[in-house]
Amino acid sequence: MNNTLGIIAGGGRLPAQLIESCQAMERPCFVIALEDYADIETIRHVPHAVVRLGAVGEALDHLRRAGAKELVLAGRVRRPSLSSLRPDLVGAKLLARLGAAFFSGDDALLKAVVSFLEDEGFKVVASHDILAGLVAPPGVLGKISPNAQAMTDIAHGVRVVKTLGQLDIGQAAIIENGYVLGVEAAEGTETLIERCGKLRREKNSGVLVKFRKPAQEERVDLPTIGPSTVEQIHKAGFAGIAIEAGGGLILDLEATVTEADALGIFLVGISDG
Repeated sequence: MNNTLGIIAGGGRLPAQLIESCQAMERPCFVIALEDYADIETIRHVPHAVVRLGAVGEALDHLRRAGAKELVLAGRVRRPSLSSLRPDLVGAKLLARLGAAFFSGDDALLKAVVSFLEDEGFKVVASHDILAGLVAPPGVLGKISPNAQAMTDIAHGVRVVKTLGQLDIGQAAIIENGYVLGVEAAEGTETLIERCGKLRREKNSGVLVKFRKPAQEERVDLPTIGPSTVEQIHKAGFAGIAIEAGGGLILDLEATVTEADALGIFLVGISDG
């Protein structure tokens, strides 16, 4: 039985970690590296094809020839404009299928993409089903604990992010001393942190909170952090990060915790409710 895993790779560390996991399990994989998004250097050593975002038919043909039955969508992809997509015939079919979802929130769009891929004969699986230890555990995850004010800010942040999620807007907010400095929308977490760093009123205060949307498609786009997130939070002058335990992902937990301890940043997994 061919158990080749198809990896549709965007930006960030996750695609490389999935490749490493496949190699450790001796499971073959084939990578569709999305042009202008994927880090090509991290996938050169495995079977792959570099495909532009609108060439959906080409990507699916590569995956079928490789014998991939299961697919995982991994890594950051910025939503393109319609004019830049230049879809092939299958891409045009996907766009027609997406309809209004193309102009909706990320979760609505990704649910439609997953449904399309499964109708094309693939099984879409979650990255954390492939990569053990990816899901954020509960509790304080390093040597530094949030203080009482930070815990109050985290609770407020969870309420804010859940409200955002109901509208399919974003998965993150930054709270400082009860004040919402910013919420995540199209710009992504990195830009949110940079923007809010300029609004910070006290040194080493404020927290980034990341939580799933209430109707989240669990196989793609779960809230994610990693060592680079810790570095960005430190650079912006914030105190720490809270991510949903059991619902968020931490890329390379050990490295992320080590970085947080070294930089004096608290890292905590928060359970829902």
